[in-house]
Amino acid sequence: MHSEAMVTNKRIILFLLAMTAVTSAWAQVFDTSSSEQQPPKYEVRAVWLTTIGGIDWPRTKATSPQMAELQRQELCRVLDRLQQGGINTVLLQTRVRATTIYPSRLEPWDACLTGTASRSPGYDPLQFAIDECHRRGMELHAWLVTMPIGKWNGAGCRAVRQSHPAIVKKIGQDGFLNPEKPQTADYMADLCEEITRRYDVDGIHLDYIRYPDEWRITIPRQQGRENITRIVRTVYSRVKSLKPWVKVSSSPVGKYKDLTRHSSRGWNAYDKVCQDAQGWLREGIMDALFPMMYFRGDQFYPFAVDWAENTYGRIVVPGLGIYFLDEARWPLTDITRELHFLRQLGLGHCYYRSQFYTNNTKGLYTYVTREIDRYPALVPPMTWQSQTPPRQPENLTVSPQSDGSVSLSWTHAGSPSDISFNIYASTEYPVDITDARNLIATRRQKTSLVIPTRNSAGLYYAVTATDRYGLESRPLNFPSQQPTLSGWGEEWLAESSAAPLLMMASGETLQLPSHITNTVDCDYIVVETLQGTIIHSQRMPRSRGDRATIIDISRVPEGFYCLRTIGKKNRQHRLGFVMVKR
Repeated sequence: MHSEAMVTNKRIILFLLAMTAVTSAWAQVFDTSSSEQQPPKYEVRAVWLTTIGGIDWPRTKATSPQMAELQRQELCRVLDRLQQGGINTVLLQTRVRATTIYPSRLEPWDACLTGTASRSPGYDPLQFAIDECHRRGMELHAWLVTMPIGKWNGAGCRAVRQSHPAIVKKIGQDGFLNPEKPQTADYMADLCEEITRRYDVDGIHLDYIRYPDEWRITIPRQQGRENITRIVRTVYSRVKSLKPWVKVSSSPVGKYKDLTRHSSRGWNAYDKVCQDAQGWLREGIMDALFPMMYFRGDQFYPFAVDWAENTYGRIVVPGLGIYFLDEARWPLTDITRELHFLRQLGLGHCYYRSQFYTNNTKGLYTYVTREIDRYPALVPPMTWQSQTPPRQPENLTVSPQSDGSVSLSWTHAGSPSDISFNIYASTEYPVDITDARNLIATRRQKTSLVIPTRNSAGLYYAVTATDRYGLESRPLNFPSQQPTLSGWGEEWLAESSAAPLLMMASGETLQLPSHITNTVDCDYIVVETLQGTIIHSQRMPRSRGDRATIIDISRVPEGFYCLRTIGKKNRQHRLGFVMVKR
């Protein structure tokens, strides 16, 4: 999954870890600017968007149709901000405390939507969020809090106690699902199945899939790990049997277990709360991990390396505790150094929580958008699920508009629900689709795109299709072949700054630059469709000095055409493209 150079980098980092215990000091070596790093094309950039108590969303309560509309608008503003910051994955808290933000047949509505538990907001927030994320080219993963089910007499806990009393355990004033009961795995799988069947989610994200902090574990830790793994395995099997492209992920404790030279200080996934998270990757019952690495210094860096060295070909995205920028007054550099470090390890990054990112806490949003995530990135493909890329798009056309913008359109033979599109642009031909700096739109659902005026001049374009597993097709370039300059006069080569030409025609004639008609081997100029059908031809005088530079297009219908010359021995050259719009 990682390049040879990336593996070498990680070995160097491991060597440094072995040489020193003061990780926070040597980590400054990796605090380089993004200009010194090649921006990755594939990288998960995520946020946890928390709904409990409406702390990230919603602040507005849907107590009427008008207030429900304001609630939807509030979410759209959050998603706009995330999209503009380069976020490609939204983990939306969908199951809160045995309560949901969608109309579930198993559990009641959460109070965050209306202020009252079990009350409908009058619309389906999960469906709305999915549609809005997909419209912005972002994945949406349904985040389910698993074990905690709220206060003993709360709406969620009461509902589970009534339907499945055998799997509920009371600790203090709270209720929890009992991981030691085999039926707990089936119940969690039922919830995940309900969401997977009914919604076009990109992922199922399991939070708190572990023994609760308050639980006094009396069984051997190995048995405890097997109990939690049973739940994970059951959920994974159920989801994959329905939609194998839906990613199953979890958010384990940020330190897997003690390392040789670095103690987890009593708080780790494996020994403390019975999460064998790396074992889940190794067994292939988890597609991605979002370990909650809300730490600094030698509690962060060596454990990040440990995650990177044990991905087993799956996706690992460390979560960063950016709320500490506010609540614990961490300096911004604590987070930015971790971001650069993760980039060099080939890992993504996830922010807890969304609000601290979108609010630009201590300038984080500004720094990230300028220095870390200046260019878009795609979510890594699920190559362990599929290795067959989709078909290439077809019939790519590029049409200049009267306002100076450019309209792209294309077709594809695949199902619209299973295919999205990535669009690339570059001043070089063919467009290099391996370079993230050429990405201008990702996961687009429509087969068209308008490029604004300020971004459209002198560019070549390419479009690829992406399937539900994230696999990408071969690119379709426009033009389909590189414009040839062989045989063109030196004057043309000297005066031309870009090829091919893009011209607009709004009347009966088209004025060509004189240096073209006077230097190119040209007996005829033809106007043809992009499929090669000649619409109009005009003979040129043999004497170059007498050649007209005005082409009669009075009988050419509105549309987008190619201008081509035909010379001696049928030598042909493409002059460029013309948009006829009257």
